[in-house]
Amino acid sequence: MIVVNDLHKHFGGLRAVDGASLEIKTGSITGLIGPNGAGKTTLFNIIAGHYKPTSGQVFLDGEDISGLTPHELFAKGLLRTFQIAHEFSSLTVRENLMMVPDRQLGENLIDTWIRPSKVREQEEIVRQKANDVIEFLEISHVADELAGNLSGGQKKLLELGRTMMVDAKIVFLDEVGAGVNRTLLNTIGDAILRLNKEQGYTFCMIEHDMEFISRLCDPVICMAEGRVLAQGTAEEVKNNEEVIEAYLGTGLKNKTPNQSKPVQSKKETVK
Repeated sequence: MIVVNDLHKHFGGLRAVDGASLEIKTGSITGLIGPNGAGKTTLFNIIAGHYKPTSGQVFLDGEDISGLTPHELFAKGLLRTFQIAHEFSSLTVRENLMMVPDRQLGENLIDTWIRPSKVREQEEIVRQKANDVIEFLEISHVADELAGNLSGGQKKLLELGRTMMVDAKIVFLDEVGAGVNRTLLNTIGDAILRLNKEQGYTFCMIEHDMEFISRLCDPVICMAEGRVLAQGTAEEVKNNEEVIEAYLGTGLKNKTPNQSKPVQSKKETVK
């Protein structure tokens, strides 16, 4: 579904993305990992239209989307969430969901005057869709709560729910597990798996929790210094010498037998 070809993004002398190439297959849940500063979020921002690439191309279903704006990509079914949730804090959970669909009649003042019945009819359809999303995510108990009062994990669920209000082709999740307790993280993981298996969603997710990545993702891609370093199953990537060195600054080749315990400890850090 997504092909990234030799992508570069420079900020002055900083090469945040430096020749990254990768593919995201339709129907997959692809994990993107790497040490801080590897270029993961910058890559997301380029694909999702927040940054224009310095050079290189991004394709969605064979179409070159390099440099398109976020609202243009939204219309094509490419959505993303953010590490820090961007909810409308003064609206309820249900209202946050109902805000998402594009080109609603009620957004046009003239339509509210001359076609009020059509506005109400469409609004009821959107409301029902929001109620279905709320039920799917099992957040009925906070449906009428102001979004600003939600916990961090609940806000992440709301962000995921907003992607369900339109016909998304692919959703990019930026650290959906950051700051979320384990119980809610499991709920979020269950929702992602159900959306993938039952509704055919394609996901790509940045995440540092390797237990969470291992549960959901295949393949896993590791970035370092703006480039793709390794790709494979979660287990293959966790045990990759270059991946361990990128995270920790040292690999396994030069370790002597009596250093085996510290190496295991460092590998656990990668996990």
